[in-house]
Formats: sequence, structure tokens, C-alpha cells
Amino acid sequence: MSCLTARTGRQRQRYEDQLRLVSGCIPYRFEETVGSSNCNVDKKLLVLMISSPNRDDLVFPKGGWENDETMHEAACREALEEAGVMGVLGETPLGQWEFRSKSKQNNGSLQGGCRGYMFALRVTEELDSWPEQAIYGRKWVTIEDAFRFCRYDWMREALRKLLTSFSENTEYGPREELDALPLRPVISEVGSEHQISSPSGFFSSHSSVQQLAA
Repeated sequence: MSCLTARTGRQRQRYEDQLRLVSGCIPYRFEETVGSSNCNVDKKLLVLMISSPNRDDLVFPKGGWENDETMHEAACREALEEAGVMGVLGETPLGQWEFRSKSKQNNGSLQGGCRGYMFALRVTEELDSWPEQAIYGRKWVTIEDAFRFCRYDWMREALRKLLTSFSENTEYGPREELDALPLRPVISEVGSEHQISSPSGFFSSHSSVQQLAA
């Protein structure tokens, strides 16, 4: 069990224009693979996503931006609390999105509205236990599977922004690796707040997602 403690409550929550401010990130890493027909070593981009109980879809770590921390600190804290990872956070947000919290999806008022900022996080450390491990599982997935199983359209858009930023900035990796990354989803998309059903056996249960990919 983690000795770290997750923040709870909304006493310090920031609001702007009647919208709750949220900060999060897309954790990523490059995994080396050896080609089956030759000895060449390729690098594959993976992103870390988290699951919640009784759902087959996935999200990226995010949560409320509080008034005693910067936007960057909030994103790093959420990555640690929800996914148990630390790393190097991008200086500039991938973008800004407005959406309604899951508990207020069918409410036509401004109540439950959020304004979210997402960053890229190059993962340098993964913890064996983390504060919200009992709530969130985690799994490294390919870009294709990230598009397929992501719960929200706005998070898919953040993922596209991440891929675009890779192609425009060589600090993320060698140019030949970045040029091969997919910049568009390979599947059709659904509404922004609808669950995406998964193929049988991919994520059969919450516990199955908790284990990191080998």
C-alpha cells in the first residue's frame, strides 16, 4: 500500500467563468522492440491510461486544479495519485477543452462544467503502489488502442495534439521515429460522453488493467 495520500474534497478548487478548472496529462514512453525478420531495433510509442471499476473504456490522469498549486503541479500530482508515475512535464499545455463532468452530463445548466488543460508527461519513474491504486488500474497501450478505448472525444483530441507536437519538435525523439507515428485515429469515433465498448477479452475486468504491460 502506498504511504502517499491523495487529496480529497474541493475546498481549494479553482473556478473560472463558473467552470471548474482541471489539469491532467498524457503519460508516454518509447519502448524498444526487435524486428522478427531482422536484428533492427525499433521504438514504439506507448501511452499510459487508467481504468475505473466496471468500465472497459480508459482515460488519462486528470483532476481539479487547486489554489495552492500551479497548473503544472496539479497535472503532476494527478499523474502520481491516479497512475503512480512521475516524469518530465511539457512546459506548454497541449490545449484547453471545456466539458461536463460525468455526474452532470444530462444537466443543461452550467453546473458541472469544466475547463481542462492537458500536458505531455515523459515518464521516468513508475511506482509499485500509488495513492488511488484501489480505484484506478493502469496500462500501457499503443496509440491505436488509446484512440479505440479512450472514453471521451476531447481526450482523443488531446492525444492528436500530442502526436502533432512530436512531429513538430525533435526533442521528443529521433526524427525517423516521429515521422512513423500515426497522426490520425484508425477507427471511427463516437459521442464525447459515451462509453466505448471493447472487444471481448481485451480489458475483461478492472483487475486485468491494473498490471503494466510487460
